[in-house]
Amino acid sequence: MAGLFKTSVARKVAMALSALFLILFLIIHLAVNLTSVISESTFNELSHFMGTNPLIQFAMQPVLLAGVLFHFIMGFVLEIQNKKARGSEAYYSYNGGANSTWMSRNMIITGVMILLFLGLHLYDFWVSEMNYKYIEQLAPDPTRYYDELVEKFHDPLRVGFYVLCFVFLCLHLLHGFQSAFQSMGWKDDARKKLISSVGNWYSYIICGGFIFIALFHYIKFLIKA
Repeated sequence: MAGLFKTSVARKVAMALSALFLILFLIIHLAVNLTSVISESTFNELSHFMGTNPLIQFAMQPVLLAGVLFHFIMGFVLEIQNKKARGSEAYYSYNGGANSTWMSRNMIITGVMILLFLGLHLYDFWVSEMNYKYIEQLAPDPTRYYDELVEKFHDPLRVGFYVLCFVFLCLHLLHGFQSAFQSMGWKDDARKKLISSVGNWYSYIICGGFIFIALFHYIKFLIKA
């Protein structure tokens, strides 16, 4: 593990691998959450399976949390080192707007917003799940997950914050997607164009999908109220 921090190339590759892992996770997470819009029973079945399967709970979930922490810590480390490498003189002569996109220059800002969102998200779902299963030790209820999800989208402030954070996630992904592949060596013009196109579609679809889910359940709640 110590070798990951010895060279900038190794650190960038490690960062890229963690990014690709999280990119794959977002696809799975969106697919599961979209079932809440289509079928309450299907969402409950999938959520109950993931909430009770030992492999997911005690192997995949810790790996996911470790991957998230590693990705963001490595991101902050690389950003600090990049600023040091540029130096004060280079910094003042560097015209960021002319040489890079807003997303690439502000990955720390979008990353901090995503971290804030993850804190709320973990509080909303993971902490309450740990409380249900291990503190209160309530009996398993395979039908509870849908109601617990939609209840979170009754508060307009929470929904607004979710939507805002997914906008920041989209901005983060618009640069991060292609950056991850370029760090893995996909730097020729043909591949860069393909990655850029796929990355744009991926970012809009993933973040638009999560925004749609939040707004769908909020609007459905307003109609019923």
